Formats: sequence, structure tokens, C-alpha cells
Amino acid sequence: MTTPLSLGRLLGYLGLAVLGALVALAGALVQAGLFPGGLLLSLAGCVALFYGGLKATGSRVGVAVPAGIWLISVILLSTTRPEGDFLFAAGAGSYLYLLGGALAAVICATLPQLLPSGANRA
Repeated sequence: MTTPLSLGRLLGYLGLAVLGALVALAGALVQAGLFPGGLLLSLAGCVALFYGGLKATGSRVGVAVPAGIWLISVILLSTTRPEGDFLFAAGAGSYLYLLGGALAAVICATLPQLLPSGANRA
């Protein structure tokens, strides 16, 4: 069953996209500052956003939109600038954040969606 794309749903996806960029920026700053607690907090923020997007929209697009923007933002934040500045250090925490966030997005996108009765849709 597909849901038509209404203005409210479109605004919801836009809000999830903005949250994806904000979670990427906050995670980039927190994960390196308070290792290992900051890394766990950053990954928990990613999981909360992706799973919350799934539950709020009721579709996998609710995971794909913030996850895609999160991934693009993290890649842009990890590139070096001509001045030599960068936000991610080359350490284990940064790589764990990148891989852990991507893994969280895949897990949330592939969770089985249950009907209110508890039966699978497929």
C-alpha cells in the first residue's frame, strides 16, 4: 500500500533531512571529544534519528532520507580544506562513527514492518 505524497509528508521528509545534517555535525563534534562515551552518544543519536524516521513516516523512505543526508554531510565534513583544516581526525573513533552510523541506517531500513496485529506485511 503506497501513500500519496502530500504537503505534510513532504515537509516531514524535509525536516528529517535537516535533522540528518544536524546529527552528522553534532556527531562529528561529540564523538572525538569524549571518547568512548561521545562515540556511543553519537551513534545513539544516529539510531534515534533513523528509527524515529521509520516510525514517524511508517515507511523506509523515513530512514533513507535522513540517512542519505547524514552520509553526504559526514563525507563533506571529513574532507580536508585547502587550509588543511578538517573536522574528523584520522583515528579509530572517526571510522567507528562512519561505519556504525551507516550500519545503523541499514539495520533500521531493513527492520520488518509489522501490522498492528503483529503479522508481517509480506
